[in-house]
Amino acid sequence: MTEQQAQNRLATLCAKGEHCTQEMLEKLRKWEIDDEAQARIMAYLTTHHFVDDARFCEAFIKDKIEFNGWGRRKVEQALYLKGIPRSLSDPFFEEIPDEMYLEKLRPLIQHKWPTIKGRNDYERSMKLMKYALGRGFDMRLVRLCIEEIGESLDD
Repeated sequence: MTEQQAQNRLATLCAKGEHCTQEMLEKLRKWEIDDEAQARIMAYLTTHHFVDDARFCEAFIKDKIEFNGWGRRKVEQALYLKGIPRSLSDPFFEEIPDEMYLEKLRPLIQHKWPTIKGRNDYERSMKLMKYALGRGFDMRLVRLCIEEIGESLDD
C-alpha cells in the first residue's frame, strides 16, 4: 500500500467515526508503512482535524458511560489502553455528575440482586459490590446503591 492510499483510507475511516492517534498508528504499522511516512500521514490527519485525541476522549467517555453502562474506573482503564493521557481525560470526567453514574448503576444493581446466591444478605452484598466494581463504578457510589436496595427490601 502506498503512502497516499494509506492516508486516504485513514482519512475516510476518521470521517466515519472518532479514532485516536494510537489506533491510526497501529493501522499504519499493520499495513507496514515506514516510520517517516507514518509521521507525515499523522501530521496530515491532525492538521486537517481527522484525528483529535481530545475530541475522541470526550466522545469515548460519553458513549461508554451512556450506552455501555461502564463506570469511571473502567472507562479510565480503556482510555489508558488507547494511550490517552489522564491530563486529557480528567476534565471530561469532571463534567459528569455522580447522578449520571447512579442512573446507570441503580438499575444494574437492582437487576443483579435477585440473581445472586449467598448464605446471607452480607455475602450477597459483597458479591454485588464485586460485580459493580468490576463494571468500573466507584466504591462510594456502589455502597450508596446497595444501601438503597437494602432499605427498599426492609420496607
